[in-house]
Amino acid sequence: MAGLLFSELGFEVIKIEEPGKGDVSRQLTGVSSGTFAFLNRGKKSLTLNLKSQEGRGLFVRLVEKSDVVIDNLGPETLTRLGLGYDVLRRANPRIVYLKIKGFGPGPDAWRKSLDFPAEVESGIAYMNGLEGRPMRLGASMIDIFAASLGVIGVLAGLLERGVSGVGCYVEVPLFEAATFLMGQHLASAQALGRELRPLNEEPFTWGVYDFFETGDAKKIFVAVTTDSQWREFCLEFDALHLWKRPELQSNAGRYANRSWLIPEIAKIIKGKTLVEVVEKLNRSNVAYGVLNKSLDLLKSKQLEYDGKMMNVRNTDGKLLKVPRVPIYNESGVIYPQPPGDPPRLGEHTDQILRDLLGVAGEDIARLHEEHVV
Repeated sequence: MAGLLFSELGFEVIKIEEPGKGDVSRQLTGVSSGTFAFLNRGKKSLTLNLKSQEGRGLFVRLVEKSDVVIDNLGPETLTRLGLGYDVLRRANPRIVYLKIKGFGPGPDAWRKSLDFPAEVESGIAYMNGLEGRPMRLGASMIDIFAASLGVIGVLAGLLERGVSGVGCYVEVPLFEAATFLMGQHLASAQALGRELRPLNEEPFTWGVYDFFETGDAKKIFVAVTTDSQWREFCLEFDALHLWKRPELQSNAGRYANRSWLIPEIAKIIKGKTLVEVVEKLNRSNVAYGVLNKSLDLLKSKQLEYDGKMMNVRNTDGKLLKVPRVPIYNESGVIYPQPPGDPPRLGEHTDQILRDLLGVAGEDIARLHEEHVV
């Protein structure tokens, strides 16, 4: 994900893969069938055997010509190969080295982790689930968030390098990133002096903040967060009888009366189609979300607008439509240009060796024969 973000920000991203095997995500099936295509579009693929002395030498030569190294291997893996940060910064003092790992400095620094274990240990799986049933988030949010923090750290490092002339080491651990996301719950539990229940077991802070079903069996989440929105909501939905009740004039009052208020609103919304409900919510300036599944997003007029989605070719050749990184310039266009399809394994190996590292053609052929690349 960090490489994808850099790619869409205009960086040239080279993905280093094991010769003959490649990234394990190339072989993912089932619900992860499109993972490689989504995460690796616009990158170049270089196969390189880092266990061979010549492969390590080529890697160091590549680092000498690079701005950033992203390392998401296990703790100390590159160090054991003789390619740790201390070695690479001697080869290129301007390198900004990003390490994404399971745990940061401390007694667990040696441990490996993954997205879901980090959700579990940080408490996110508990807060996201039900009593006695912790649940995984619907996307690899910890991986994505840690990668995003990593990109922010690298960009800060590049800015600092512009002043100092030297690079730096940036580390983002999954567990600490997940704990940061738990920050508001951790603070609230201490403020209350008790453990919180999972979010789905306890009413939200707002009085009207819930799912409702429309007359045509569609689900919509409605969020009334201010007293003025409550007034407009009641006017639009012909519910002045609710507006006039003094106990519902404030959010605190609506929250205290959720037990009968939510069923009452549910009856009102059930009497209208989704289109009617959305029109009324738009007019009353109330936030809402229509419940979508994955393929429903392909019908979104918002996502159809101005190139927010792009086509990439999957590993089996099938064309997939996926979202681009939502960063816009002043013209409203995603910055800076559309990346290409994900690379075939080793697709750019010869080009990188020849054009970037100056390796002669006969040497490239030998490196292939000896399985160095």
